[in-house]
Amino acid sequence: MKILGVDPGLRITGYGVIEEVGGRLALLEAGVITTVSTAGIGERLKSIYEGLTELIRDRKPEVLALEKMYSDYRHPTTAILMGHARGVICLAAGMSGIPLINIPSTRVKKSVISHGHASKEQIGRAVQGILQLKRPPQPYDVTDALAVAISYAFTRRASVPAVFA
Repeated sequence: MKILGVDPGLRITGYGVIEEVGGRLALLEAGVITTVSTAGIGERLKSIYEGLTELIRDRKPEVLALEKMYSDYRHPTTAILMGHARGVICLAAGMSGIPLINIPSTRVKKSVISHGHASKEQIGRAVQGILQLKRPPQPYDVTDALAVAISYAFTRRASVPAVFA
């Protein structure tokens, strides 16, 4: 099964495509979709949508796993902007006809490192080990996206229902 994990962001959207074959996970592709911070919101969202739909078309994942949005009451603008990015990611999945799975960040962290409040560095080392990479993926947007995909794979294996959108 091919799983596309996405870490949404308006400036940088991380992604990672992994494949599960015979109980093993393998990295197929990972990277970021970046937008120009001086561009208007419409242009930035268009860039995310087009980058993601191209990735979906090329890699043909069977599911898109997305980190569930968490917002801090002290930063409402950040949450709103994140919501815009998540919206076009959800649209890309819907228009491509692939299931969209929302996974809470604490569940992602517990899946890959058994601790719901792990640091970015700990997540990076865990992803490195799970996917047998020579070094942790960079930037953290990629690491987070891969962790989301891995979390879905592990959740699927354990037959624990994921949180569906």
